[in-house]
Amino acid sequence: QVQLVESGGDLVQPGGSLRLSCAASGMIFTINVMGWYRQAPGKERELVATITRGGSTSYADSVTGRFTISRDTAKNTVYLQMNSLKPEDTAVYYCNARDFWHRDSWGQGTPVTVSA
Repeated sequence: QVQLVESGGDLVQPGGSLRLSCAASGMIFTINVMGWYRQAPGKERELVATITRGGSTSYADSVTGRFTISRDTAKNTVYLQMNSLKPEDTAVYYCNARDFWHRDSWGQGTPVTVSA
């Protein structure tokens, strides 16, 4: 079992930046892919970015060029650097870990609000 704890969500003005963190603990050696998802009010949860065990990254079209996913393996932490934030980026952001058997673990979520 993997435990995930997110942090870093905040209120930010349009055009601003935030960095989210996700600290993993437990059976981290079973993790194959980690990612960030988000869920805006009244909408379904959507994939934002992923990073594989090998370090390959992928992004949703809506955040490509603005968001960067990275990791610090020594700290068992994954980050999401978000730049040029827009009001439509407002959502609760969730960290996800998928193991080699395709089982998902989720964090509790951290809210991001982009508003003037």
